[in-house]
Formats: sequence, C-alpha cells, structure tokens
Amino acid sequence: MLPTLRQMQYFVALAEHRSFGRAARACHVTQSTLSGAIRQFEACLGAELVDRSGKVLSLTEAGESVLVRAGAILRETEDMAAHARIAAAPLSGRLRLGVIPSIAPFLLPQALPALRAAQPQLRLVLREELTRVLLQDLRDGRLDVALIALPHDTGDFACEVIGVDPLFVAVPQGHPLGQDARVSLARLQREPLLLLEDGHCLREHVLMAFAGKAPRESEDIRASSMTTLVQMVDNGLGVTLVPRIAVEAGIARGTRLSIVPIEEAGAQRELAIVWRRRSAHGADARALAAALRGFVTSGEEPASVCAVGKEPIETG
Repeated sequence: MLPTLRQMQYFVALAEHRSFGRAARACHVTQSTLSGAIRQFEACLGAELVDRSGKVLSLTEAGESVLVRAGAILRETEDMAAHARIAAAPLSGRLRLGVIPSIAPFLLPQALPALRAAQPQLRLVLREELTRVLLQDLRDGRLDVALIALPHDTGDFACEVIGVDPLFVAVPQGHPLGQDARVSLARLQREPLLLLEDGHCLREHVLMAFAGKAPRESEDIRASSMTTLVQMVDNGLGVTLVPRIAVEAGIARGTRLSIVPIEEAGAQRELAIVWRRRSAHGADARALAAALRGFVTSGEEPASVCAVGKEPIETG
C-alpha cells in the first residue's frame, strides 16, 4: 500500500514541531489521530522514521531522508493544485507583486482600482523595492510576480513587456532648452545632470541613453526619489530625465518646469512583468500584464502635457 498525502503532511508537521501534541494542534487533529497516521506511514515504507526512545523526539536516519522527499512531494502537489486553480481562474486569489519605485507611484494608483473592480476575488499583496531585491525575492519564492523596467538582466525569468516608457528632459523655468521642440542628448552633456542614487535602475537607463558618452553628472546631489529630483530641478539646481508615466501622473504638478522630448529614439525603457518560468502564477502574470498594458500610454508625447517649453506645463 502506498503512503497518503495526509500521512506525509502529519510527518512533516511532526518533524517541524518535534512533538506529537504540538504537531496535532498545528494539523487540527487529535494526538491519537496523528500518532496513528505516523505509524501507518512507517508501516507503508517498512522503516522506523521517528526515534521515540529519548526525552526529546527525533528522526531516524531513514526519517531524515524521507522528510526531504515528503516535503518535496507536498510542495509539488500544492504547486500542481495552484497551477490548475490559477489556469482556470487567473487573478482570483492572493498574488504577491513587487514593483520598483520608479513605476509604483505613477502606474499603480491609477491601475489598481480598475483591476480590483474587474477582479474582485484578487487579493494583491504589494511590495516596493529596488530591482535586484525584487528579483532575488522572486527566486526565493517571497514574491509571485514583479513589475520592473528593462533593459535589465532577468536571467532565466519569464518576461512580458507591457509598454514602452520614453524619457523626457525636465528643465527649470527660463532654461534655453525649454524653448526647443526637442532636445538632443549631446546638448545635455553641458548641463549638470541630477540622477537617482546607485541601485536605482532608472539611473542606469538614463546613463544608457547617453550611449557611452558620459554626461556631466552632478557630484553634489543624488536622490532616492524622482520627486526630489524634480523639486531640485525646479529650483534651478540642474536638469534631469523623467519617464513618461511619471509626467502623466503629475510629478511636475505645482512646478514651473518645462518637459521636453528627446531627439534620440533610444532614450526609453520598457515596463515588464517577470516571474519564475515554472511558477504556478504564470497565468496570473500574463493576465496581469494584459490588464496593466491598457494603462501604459501608446504614442510619443505624454498625454497630460498640454504645453511644452515656452509655458509652464499643466499636468492635471
């Protein structure tokens, strides 16, 4: 006779709690029920798994070996059930989503209410962190999906792009570049460029846009948020590059900045959903990508910029 999943669950609980009483309470059964199931499990395998002779319960050598396999079988079984449930009804349970700081405050406040209205059974658990932290949490199973910006090395993760996010130049009121319809990055090399601190992928994307030609980066000012950069620029301390989603979300509201498009076509990033390839949440990830895609504006100009250059912008 083959052992059952229930027997494996009880055995794994016993190994974790090292007490029949505590394991029984954790499994919501009586101690005699759990003890009997463990005996049946040992009989099925033809081996003693639990050393009951000492004051402290321990596993035998065979028990330690079986514990590894039983845990793997239970995880695979849970994963199989999750695959089936999610494939049948994506975005209908708990989903742990990680988002980078240069996307979260600009896309999610607009997208989440609509997503929750369309998917009332979805329980979205959000975490905002840097890209490297989110990808590590994906690997370790602490997150189910992540929303990041490309290009970035995503390793063996599955990835689906939801839209292109062009970069724009933000300059203070009265700056000569604010009078132009478009600005070449070559002209920005003479300007003090304000950037986010190391670790933020937007910093890397801005530097990539210069295609190896080092800009004149400000050595005195580095920020951990885009809002800080914008306020610094508004007060005449330099210029910066901001993504379209931030402009459309009103990051320049209350300032007198000019937001100017960049001539070079490569000055952009891609927004993407990433997840583990064998994860049960693949269907969730693809459904989430499809839902968020509608909130990333297509076209070149920020939808909320009414005037560029000569007059202060209106962002909402």
